[in-house]
Amino acid sequence: MRTVLSAFLLAGAAVWLGSCATMSEEQCLAGDWTGQGFNDGAAGFAMSRLGEHAQACAKHGVVPDDAAYRAGWSEGVLRYCTVANGFRVGAEGGAYAGVCPSGVERDFLIAYEDGRAIHLAEQAVDEARSRIDSNAARLEELDDKLDAKQRELRAEGLTEEERETIRNRIREIRREREDTEREWRRAQRELDDAEDRARDVRWRMESRYR
Repeated sequence: MRTVLSAFLLAGAAVWLGSCATMSEEQCLAGDWTGQGFNDGAAGFAMSRLGEHAQACAKHGVVPDDAAYRAGWSEGVLRYCTVANGFRVGAEGGAYAGVCPSGVERDFLIAYEDGRAIHLAEQAVDEARSRIDSNAARLEELDDKLDAKQRELRAEGLTEEERETIRNRIREIRREREDTEREWRRAQRELDDAEDRARDVRWRMESRYR
């Protein structure tokens, strides 16, 4: 179970870390590798972040001070790997890059998973709201189609065959509208349930970290 969890967290971290910008020319030239390492560690970046900095700074003829960076990172990561921060990162949907030392990682991960429970519960609320909005938009679209077809049916000069074709299409639209309305009502119920769960999860989890 731990192996599966670690793989999931690290995969998410790869996406998250890859999307972040690295050092600017000014930062490279400043050469504060201890400070940069501390900041990266405190932000939860893996030590491999130094390789990205090396690539960025090579453009400016700057080579990182590996020892200074590692020393700063080791201090910064201790600030990141607290119980309170683990809970915050999980609740905000942040990724964990497996950076915490073994002595503190267990407590960090417990808090992280508690925070993540909040994030997932609130994500379910957002998904239910999205389904409601999608179905509501489809209902409006179908209503517009019904109005258009009913106006078309009232037009003069149509043959009986043409009118029957329009009537069949109206029946099809009405059936789809009934199905969509059922989906809309189901999403409404799911939203109510999701909101109840989210309130319960947030109350239970936040009470542990007050």
